[in-house]
Amino acid sequence: MTRCAVYGTGSWGTAFAMVLADAGCEVTLWARRPDLVEAINTTHTNPDYLPGVDLPKSVTATTDPAEAAEGAEFAVLTVPSQTLRGNLARWAPLFDTGTVLVSLMKGVELGTAKRMSEVVAEVAEVPESRVAVLTGPNLAREIAARQPAAAVVACTDAGVAERLQAACHTPYFRPYTNTDVVGCELGGAVKNVIALAVGIADGMKLGDNAKASLLTRGLAETTRLGLAMGADAHTFAGLAGMGDLVATCSSPLSRNNTFGRNLGRGMTLEETVAATRQTAEGVKSCESVLDLARRHGVDMPITETVVEIVHDGKPPLVALKDLMGRSAKPERH
Repeated sequence: MTRCAVYGTGSWGTAFAMVLADAGCEVTLWARRPDLVEAINTTHTNPDYLPGVDLPKSVTATTDPAEAAEGAEFAVLTVPSQTLRGNLARWAPLFDTGTVLVSLMKGVELGTAKRMSEVVAEVAEVPESRVAVLTGPNLAREIAARQPAAAVVACTDAGVAERLQAACHTPYFRPYTNTDVVGCELGGAVKNVIALAVGIADGMKLGDNAKASLLTRGLAETTRLGLAMGADAHTFAGLAGMGDLVATCSSPLSRNNTFGRNLGRGMTLEETVAATRQTAEGVKSCESVLDLARRHGVDMPITETVVEIVHDGKPPLVALKDLMGRSAKPERH
């Protein structure tokens, strides 16, 4: 039986632990809080993040990161992206030399503008062939209900990707493999920013034309950045690009979309943060995505507009006027 460790007991980490267990793996969840560990081990539920969802008996929990790491073939990292560096510095010495580190995080690090796989490789001091990414249209609550979903498992080593694919393939969860780690990660990170924009438009009651335009032009921004960074253009037409973008921009289960809707309705940033229970990655990552774009000389006007609204306090109506007033260009500019 394949041993897996999952670091983080939020809704997605818990749901993916369930997927791994349903695929035949033995899974240990790491959590900070003893009360949550006790609840998972005694009731086989996560009452805080996935109430009412029964977890397989092969999922257990611990507060000891070393216990979780022991014998793990895959160590799945599913903490907020901006906390990864500090957490992984403590966990990295615990992993076996052959453990594959799997990122479920969809963000870009503030300050360094590094993708999550880059942070993992740097902090854990492992080659990129030992770092994998899982991404795609994966809303945690739907997967926890075992509704059909597909995903992408990306690693520069195709053999490692195939091993992880086998470890999480179930009748309801269908993973595909890809070696374009850059493209897969950018698709996951930038879609959170575009989902904020679409949510803001929804909150402003701008209509479906506006939302479809933001989604489509948002994908164009993502693709431009990806190509400048050496990604494969086809990745953005797949599950890690268009698939994830559609799910996150259209679903009421999306944290980033919900966060944007609240801003569009007139709530302040502080009020919206207070009303948001779990991390909306795009709120911080929009700044690091824009930083990444500027480093590569890529124009990303929707991303820039989101930063202006979220972090600079620009009123959404003013931001909309400025965005719509940009000079006309060919669609494939």
